[in-house]
Amino acid sequence: MSDVLTKEQRHRNMSNIRSKDTKIECILRKALWSRGIRYRKNYSALPGKPDIVIKKYMIAIFCDSEFFHGKDWDSLKSRLLKGNNGDFWVNKISKNISRDEEVNKQLKALGWTVLRFWGADIKKNTGDCLKTIEEAVFEAEIGKEDW
Repeated sequence: MSDVLTKEQRHRNMSNIRSKDTKIECILRKALWSRGIRYRKNYSALPGKPDIVIKKYMIAIFCDSEFFHGKDWDSLKSRLLKGNNGDFWVNKISKNISRDEEVNKQLKALGWTVLRFWGADIKKNTGDCLKTIEEAVFEAEIGKEDW
């Protein structure tokens, strides 16, 4: 049996990929809620529409999938170039990486702390992700006391 998908099968698979309320976002949101950290989701008032925003502490959180946001980009890029429609995917993911960097700059210029987590890290090391967020909240809390 071949691993090659027909055009229709590939289209159906790609159309099922969600842009919000993904599994990794839900895992992280549930963990934050259980710790008493309240947030807004898919906050469109900010550049990049962060997946999770903790407004009180000006923390913007993105839950990035490894493929679409280019984790280990050099090795992924070489694999993509060997595959079907490689130029399309390299161009698409390159633009995603550039957009992510630009969004980070814009948010930081507005005074926001930006946290980005890879999907696999959220799934396997949710506690570590929570610890990073809690540290950012703590830092923001200390910063508020200095006013």
